[in-house]
Amino acid sequence: MPALRVTLLVETSREYGRGLLRGITRYQQEHGPWSLYFKPHGLDDPPPPWLTRWRGDGILARIDNRQMADAVLRAKVPAIDLRASLGDLGLPTVGINNRSVVRLAVEHFIERAYRHFGFYGTPAGEHHYQDMRATGFAETLRKRGHHCHVYMHPRTVRTWEQEQAYLVKWLHALPKPVAVMTCHDDRGQQLLDACLRANLAVPDEIAILGVDNDELLCNLSTPPLSSIDVNPERIGYEAAAMLDRMMQGNRPPRRPVYLEPRGIVVRQSTDVMAVDDPRVVQAVRAIRAQACANGNIGDLLKHVPIARSALFRRFKKLLGRSPKEEVTRVRLERAKELLRETRLSVADVADRTGYAEAKYFIEVFSRAVGTTPLRYRRQFGRT
Repeated sequence: MPALRVTLLVETSREYGRGLLRGITRYQQEHGPWSLYFKPHGLDDPPPPWLTRWRGDGILARIDNRQMADAVLRAKVPAIDLRASLGDLGLPTVGINNRSVVRLAVEHFIERAYRHFGFYGTPAGEHHYQDMRATGFAETLRKRGHHCHVYMHPRTVRTWEQEQAYLVKWLHALPKPVAVMTCHDDRGQQLLDACLRANLAVPDEIAILGVDNDELLCNLSTPPLSSIDVNPERIGYEAAAMLDRMMQGNRPPRRPVYLEPRGIVVRQSTDVMAVDDPRVVQAVRAIRAQACANGNIGDLLKHVPIARSALFRRFKKLLGRSPKEEVTRVRLERAKELLRETRLSVADVADRTGYAEAKYFIEVFSRAVGTTPLRYRRQFGRT
């Protein structure tokens, strides 16, 4: 049987697109081989001229404009849209669960005791995913009793210098300290540059969190940018698997498939506690450094020069949780990371996160996360 012929219309200029390609490549290596037709191009580029003459079996595309959409539809082969920028194509979609992206961002900032928040994004209506992040972030914060200051990048064409001047004004007007989510890492890097121009300290006055975990952009920034890893490799892999089924004659799902982000990669731009109590900060740092290695809360806090009862009161007042609850939170975050990134057994994960018994770990994890460790792992393609 001849190899299936698949065209990849995915840009290589961004980490997200490169991650998709890695996932697609891994799938076809495991289940192919496929004959892949691919030439590097930009996200906004028009459809390549060769697409009108191409005769193949399937298309995986990041469709960003009507020209590309029309060219893909005219090919009359199974196709999957990996961008969802245009909502009326009738093509199956595989993408990011933006509700989970927003939830991760809000929890990341709330855990660090921020009370003021902002969002910096693309022009409203330009892209569905980015709009979802802006409205979702503000709405989630509103439900928790917080206001979000939103700066949407205008549609009016401005030079870099003009836009940075507007951003500087917006940043100066924000209450401090403030935690700002950006729609993706490009905006995060731009916002960090504006903070540098405004002489605002990051993360002490402004904490900034991006999305996509583009390591080049994140480490190009000053300071390095924390970012949400949306796991594009898994999205590419699952999209390839769906296309394979479609090319075999199976129908695609009726609804878009949205996959879970991997988690937050913490760098210097958010690595701070937004509280003025040095004893609480000292205790939190001790817990985060040693919680998974030491099961005794007394030993963890023995070098913090404050009575346990006083520390408990300050914790509850400033963070909304007790030192013991912070230990559990740190352990479970590490457990989730191990379940996502490794194939360690549940017993080994329990042992590496400070739990002497796997059964007790499973009980604590299930109660806090709402699912068992094994079911949580399966959400990220791990078995």
